[in-house]
Amino acid sequence: MSDTQRISAVPTNIITGFLGVGKTSAILHLLSCKPTDERWAVLVNEFGEIGVDGSLFEGRHKQEQGVFIREVPGGCMCCAAGLPMQIALNQLLARAKPDRLLIEPTGLGHPKEVLQVLSAEYYQEILDLQKILTLVDARKLSDERYTKHQTFKQQVAIADIVVGNKLDLYQREDKAKLETYVKQQGSAEAQVIFTKNGEIALTHLLGKTSATASGHHYHKPVEQKPLLSETPIPECGYVKAVNEGEGFHSVGWRFSPSCVFSREKLFLFLSGIRAERMKAAFITASGVFGYNLTPDNLTEIELDDCMESRIEIICDNVNDQWEVQLMECIHTDL
Repeated sequence: MSDTQRISAVPTNIITGFLGVGKTSAILHLLSCKPTDERWAVLVNEFGEIGVDGSLFEGRHKQEQGVFIREVPGGCMCCAAGLPMQIALNQLLARAKPDRLLIEPTGLGHPKEVLQVLSAEYYQEILDLQKILTLVDARKLSDERYTKHQTFKQQVAIADIVVGNKLDLYQREDKAKLETYVKQQGSAEAQVIFTKNGEIALTHLLGKTSATASGHHYHKPVEQKPLLSETPIPECGYVKAVNEGEGFHSVGWRFSPSCVFSREKLFLFLSGIRAERMKAAFITASGVFGYNLTPDNLTEIELDDCMESRIEIICDNVNDQWEVQLMECIHTDL
């Protein structure tokens, strides 16, 4: 703890939003705009047990560039009295000694409870809580699965700035719908801005948050268990993990680095997945690539490197054929 106690008033932003809205893209964009002489830390939380975001961030931004990443996979990081989050955050702060901290809760996480942890007495001198940004896809406001979901409503209610992302895909009336919704459901001081591809200016991070840490969990704390994102991969070459909650299921796999995939077969398989969200980082015979699937499209980006192949799918129902199809993508001609 002594290392973190020497750190004070680190500007800290929570960047939240529902599944598939573009939080990872937004953080990647912000990191690309980071002043070169600053050290930034990112604490990222994932609903699934495997954890892929860390690989995607580290595949584009390295510690040598002043970017430090830490993951908390396996559901809302504020559960169980915030212990997983506090441990990860303290370790990240001690290692990075950052000029700015970005915190990305899972799209199914609870930002008010995350704010409670960050507002605890221990962190009051260590962290300077600045603007909370919530990304929203305004096209989803006609879908009750979003507007009646407690997490979605909480994300909007806590925001200092609501970012209408994916503007290039909107219909004419979508902007006005979001502005009206935020007036009804957001804070009185909330600002609404619009962008595409998560392109958010650094200036939107600046300034104190007006949100207050209040309220309690509306979910049951989960039992702590070993992180499957860190356990050794067995001799069979892969490990599988499942999770469920907040009305969704997740399934994910980690593969030994010796498993090299066919890029062509992989892209075909990933394109055929029907799910709310899919993220992956794969070692292929053609290089290392990151993948991001939303109901809108599948994107592929080249990564500098990754330690192992990982994939996480969040969906209504797990397709039992996905594992078979995934195994068929492993390159057999090496």
